[in-house]
Amino acid sequence: MKPEILIKRAYEKPEKKDGYRILVDRLWPRGIKKEEAAIVDWQKELAPSTELRKWFGHDPAVWTEFQKKYLAELKKNDAVAEFVEANKDRKKITLVYGAKDTEHTHALVLQQFLEGKF
Repeated sequence: MKPEILIKRAYEKPEKKDGYRILVDRLWPRGIKKEEAAIVDWQKELAPSTELRKWFGHDPAVWTEFQKKYLAELKKNDAVAEFVEANKDRKKITLVYGAKDTEHTHALVLQQFLEGKF
């Protein structure tokens, strides 16, 4: 059975129903204490490259192009297969991210990509 993959902002209160909480940003979210975040794992390698993140700059005008570039990175990323293998038996995984914009976040792209890998 495939795990259910959810996404959630790091600034939202952690809940039991989140399951296995994984931070998927390269940088730790500002103002969040590690104890309060309830992060079990930090997968920096699944986040967009620093170059891509800076290029995107959370600009909705380049969202479509960002998605294509990020998917291209994910397809070549060995960390994806390692992540899937390590987490294939989990019931629920929550990908945690720090961005304010919930409609234009790499976590959405990653969620859809990973759902196709399990």
